[in-house]
Amino acid sequence: MTRMLLVRHGQSEWNAEGRWQGQADPPLSDLGREQAARAADRLGAVDAIVSSDLDRALATAAILAQALGVGPVLVEPRLRERSAGEWSGLTREQVEQAWPGYLAERRRPPGWEPDDAVLARVRAALGAIEAAQPGAEVLVVTHGGVVYALEAEAELPFSRLPNLGARWITHDGRHIRIGDRIDLVDEAQPAGPVPEPVPTSLPDDERV
Repeated sequence: MTRMLLVRHGQSEWNAEGRWQGQADPPLSDLGREQAARAADRLGAVDAIVSSDLDRALATAAILAQALGVGPVLVEPRLRERSAGEWSGLTREQVEQAWPGYLAERRRPPGWEPDDAVLARVRAALGAIEAAQPGAEVLVVTHGGVVYALEAEAELPFSRLPNLGARWITHDGRHIRIGDRIDLVDEAQPAGPVPEPVPTSLPDDERV
């Protein structure tokens, strides 16, 4: 049984601007780097750290790995955020202007990645992590849309996941079981000193 903590990345520059990201690749903001450094204080020992290949997740994972003394960070591209299609880079106001009523009606634009496609790749990614790390405790740095898809499949009600919010899961090689949510940082807490950026480029062979 492998236990995994699925963690949403720190605040990105587009998070700060209120822009839909999807699989676009904006970097962490200064606050996002500071959030990742603070989150490490809430974490215990882990056996491995796995990350989406998008920069905002990988940079978060690198900061956590440095703080926890665990590495190298393993990269799993199937943990990417859901593609937002034509909404990528747009604010809610811009979406409402171009697609009036879509947000209220929970309709989505061309190119939006459907739930079944997200779940297929995420389940495959989590299965690969379990196979590579049987019986381990693994920190998995990913995206809100990944966690939401797993929660929806488990018929849990929607609730916003903040930056550095997280959800426990267990994987026994066949089944994924959803555990509790936790928040690794208090969004209302004032920002402290910003840590130095951590290089996020990794060799191609450091993959799950």
